[in-house]
Amino acid sequence: MSMEITFELSDDDLEYFRKVMLDAREKTGKLDEAKVIANARKLLAEVWQSDTSDFIRERMNRMETLIGMVVDSGWGLENEDRSRVLEALAYFSEPEDLIPDDIPGLGFLDDAIMIEMVSRELKHEIQAYRDFCVFRAAESSRMGQEAMELERSDWLEERRKQLHSRMRSRRSRGKGGGGKSPFSLF
Repeated sequence: MSMEITFELSDDDLEYFRKVMLDAREKTGKLDEAKVIANARKLLAEVWQSDTSDFIRERMNRMETLIGMVVDSGWGLENEDRSRVLEALAYFSEPEDLIPDDIPGLGFLDDAIMIEMVSRELKHEIQAYRDFCVFRAAESSRMGQEAMELERSDWLEERRKQLHSRMRSRRSRGKGGGGKSPFSLF
């Protein structure tokens, strides 16, 4: 028998999670990119091997997208944007979770909440990257070439530039008026 539980995080709760994220980034700030990626992948492997909820698994799929944004050479994330994604992934390098990962059913809940918050902060980056992947796959299929063969194509580079520009423009417009969200992670 399963049970569904729904809860809402208050502004104070979100502020607490924001502080935890910022503290974790400070502690892990000296890690290099490869270590941050390795730690995020390690967490993903632990989640996939566990018997956790669909809610948590869905959020972990988003973390796979974040990792892809950094390691995908065709996407070519620029330094500022790359740093934002790596800073988001840095939380998952912190061994002292809010909820220890080995607690059945709840162990990855704090990680899922952080991924949800990060996904909202990086929604334009995530959408642009997903659009790029869809475009690249469609063109690869249409042209009958492997995606890696296409990485250096002029048309792919042009599409990447368009999506990067759109991503930055949308992010900039999203900040308009009221400035940063009080819960901003960046």
